[in-house]
Amino acid sequence: MICCHRGDGLAFDVLRKTHLQLFILSTETNSVVTRRGEKLRIPVYQRSKDKKFSLEVLAQEKNFSLGKTLFVGNDLNDYQAMQRCGFSACPSDSHPIILEIATFPLNTKGGNGVVRELVEQSLQIDMLSILYP
Repeated sequence: MICCHRGDGLAFDVLRKTHLQLFILSTETNSVVTRRGEKLRIPVYQRSKDKKFSLEVLAQEKNFSLGKTLFVGNDLNDYQAMQRCGFSACPSDSHPIILEIATFPLNTKGGNGVVRELVEQSLQIDMLSILYP
């Protein structure tokens, strides 16, 4: 089952308005993930057998620095990618090892508004002023 929080949609709108590059990177191929990416207007990269390698390729292709990248993950297959990036975040119900290494271990469980908490609390972005300047 995949859960999505509607408040995350607004948080993604805010992140797009800050002109950050956003991507969804997944090890599986799932039409639900594809559809969510389309709805959020975020490119989706699926079937990654090695997220760290895929992230390095993506950084080279899209010309961004991994040292300035925030990676959000929740399980062991995210470990190396999280370690490779300058910043990382994870939901409160992530694997214990992921919770230990995250720059921003969040209070929210996956699917319950993780991106919203990340934007408002960890990154301290004033969503209202960005949505309605």
